[in-house]
Amino acid sequence: MIPDILDRFRTLVFSAWRDRYSPLIRSRSFHLWRSGSLVVASVACGWLGWSGNVLALPIATLFPALWAMAASRWTAAFLSAGYFLAASRGLPQGVANFYAADLGPGLLLWVAASFSFVAVHAVLWTKYRGRWRAGRYLLAMMLMAVPPFGIIGWAHPLTAAGVLFPAWGWWGLGATAAGLLAMTTRYWPAATIGLGGFWLWSAATWTEPALPEGWGGVDLEMGQMFGRDASLEHHRGMIAIARISASEGGRVVVFPESALGFWTPTIERIWRDGLRGSGLAVIAGAALVDRQGYDNLMVAISAGEARVLYRERMPVPVSMWQPWSRWTGQSGGAHAHFFTNPVVEIDGKKIAPLICYEQLILWPILQSLLHAPDAIVATGNGWWTKGTSIVAIQKASVTAWGRLFGLPVVMAFNT
Repeated sequence: MIPDILDRFRTLVFSAWRDRYSPLIRSRSFHLWRSGSLVVASVACGWLGWSGNVLALPIATLFPALWAMAASRWTAAFLSAGYFLAASRGLPQGVANFYAADLGPGLLLWVAASFSFVAVHAVLWTKYRGRWRAGRYLLAMMLMAVPPFGIIGWAHPLTAAGVLFPAWGWWGLGATAAGLLAMTTRYWPAATIGLGGFWLWSAATWTEPALPEGWGGVDLEMGQMFGRDASLEHHRGMIAIARISASEGGRVVVFPESALGFWTPTIERIWRDGLRGSGLAVIAGAALVDRQGYDNLMVAISAGEARVLYRERMPVPVSMWQPWSRWTGQSGGAHAHFFTNPVVEIDGKKIAPLICYEQLILWPILQSLLHAPDAIVATGNGWWTKGTSIVAIQKASVTAWGRLFGLPVVMAFNT
């Protein structure tokens, strides 16, 4: 009986509200104002959620609600563009730094990079509410998590799972996905309150991921010359840094991406000789050149051996990964190993390796986590990100994944 009374009351109130305000709601100016407000809110969502502060990541979970509120496919496209462009706002400046050019090419690449995200969310938007809209968003979420669309699947709201549900593992990922789907339904206020409650609790009890015992990461500030200085003095300097760690009880030291430059037999001998008697293992970035291009690597070095530990699955598109070169019969560019070597072993631990760009997208880390690693090792060479929050966003993403699965995290970046 009580539900019937509540239904009648809701119908009566809704009818009165509709009779009074429906002319305004149907007006063109109101629709334009509403659509513009949604786009502005979407920009704010992308800007704040992807600021580089790990605890701000849950703001990104508001995006599905804004997408679902769009009154048309065009509005859905504009607010998707606003979210993505705001989240990736550091790209134009980063491209300008990398190529020593003006902002023009960076702006063009920035807009082009948003096409996949915008196209997927615009095409899958539907005017039908309820399970239809939630199902469409589930498909969009999945498409942006895996190749080919996931190759540029930055700013994925699922990354917030580690902040909302630390140490929940796959259950936390599932809970976050369910919350995102609920955001696209009429229950979005309840979903917002629920996720907000978990967010506040997590923020109040937040702790950073620990380091594996005996492991350490080395952050350097060598700028653009990092990885390009092949001098003996440069390598001896880094070996000295590694040996200092060994004197403090370290067993494994992680250096940033590109630390060794080109991987050659000469570089191998220098490092193995330099580590002799230390009992230390070093993980460092390097590049291995072949006739078709090169591999971006993590190599493992000790006095006893040196080996290729990991080949990058997803190099940075355009600047590193250039598949069109092979299609046109040209050589050059980094190889993408997509789904190979998701975990590697060193020092008796199974680690999930992530190099640079892989920290911004979903499928490399999810593939690695399927193999139950003991730790996450993330490296990067972010000299070109000066004046942006790109490295901070990378570190926030890695931290969130480490907290979600309760894994130790080792990071090493050059800036």
